[in-house]
Amino acid sequence: MKLTKRAFLGLAAGAALTSLPISAMAQDWQPTRPIDFTIMAGSGGGADQIARFVQSVVEANDMTNRPLIPTNRGGGSGAEALLHLNTVRDPDHTLMVTLNSFYTTPLRQDGLGVDIETFTPITMMGVDPFVLWVHRDAGITTFEQYLEKVRALDGGFVMGGTGTGQEDSIVIAYLAGAYDLKIKYIPYDGGGAVAKDLAGQQIMATVNNPAEAKGFYSSGDFVPLLAFSDARMDAYPDVPTLKEKGHDFSYYNQRAIVGAPGMSDEAAAYYREVFGQVYDSDDWQSYLVSESLSPLLMDEAETRAYWARQVATHRQLLADIDG
Repeated sequence: MKLTKRAFLGLAAGAALTSLPISAMAQDWQPTRPIDFTIMAGSGGGADQIARFVQSVVEANDMTNRPLIPTNRGGGSGAEALLHLNTVRDPDHTLMVTLNSFYTTPLRQDGLGVDIETFTPITMMGVDPFVLWVHRDAGITTFEQYLEKVRALDGGFVMGGTGTGQEDSIVIAYLAGAYDLKIKYIPYDGGGAVAKDLAGQQIMATVNNPAEAKGFYSSGDFVPLLAFSDARMDAYPDVPTLKEKGHDFSYYNQRAIVGAPGMSDEAAAYYREVFGQVYDSDDWQSYLVSESLSPLLMDEAETRAYWARQVATHRQLLADIDG
């Protein structure tokens, strides 16, 4: 399946990355209790890191009159978080930090009864590319050596990733299909646990996002072999992309904040103002650079159109995986 960053992200050719407009409605509503800040993944992964960084920016700058309370709800590939928001009694005080399981989990688990179109768009904070990592002790320093090792083990090469039918497994399945590889896949609840098990050599390779692997890369434990981005990343200029290897495929994980179904327009306007301020802050702009995230800011209508494109894209990706 041919995918490019522009096709995947669905950006309009002339789209400007500007701040979301501040609505007057936001001035008429404020939280009256602590804000449930659900994280659609386990601890230590990219979504968890971003949620807690955003919380720290909000708290340091007194952007809300009630605190954000981060809670990890990553069970069932994010189904736990989706069900929590879908049935919450107080939608005006309930937010969720999402990744692409926002699309894949409802597609794979029809019984959830979750329709993401009923959720409330708040702010898209950016998108996160994927990188193929191995441990330094594996003695693998190039993508070609990785291919040789996987083929030599003939089904015995073990990779870990978040969930089944989620982002990591989609990328690994595409890689396996493109190169006719036999890979044993172990699902985890979050990217942090995946990275830790590669560091402990319980698995042989991962496709962690840069932020999830950054500490282990800095210490010299992880070796990056391949980027699933459109172009080489500034942080890893010597790491080739899959596109350079002849496969027109790139894949990015969304980092977004959404509200519960039924959130009032006034509450949604309030949160869009708050997280728009976070997005515009020097702290967040520096975070985008340091963690190799790409900016992607949209208004409500653009976000809903983006959701529709992502559902269609992931439905096709999952169909290709399931064969």
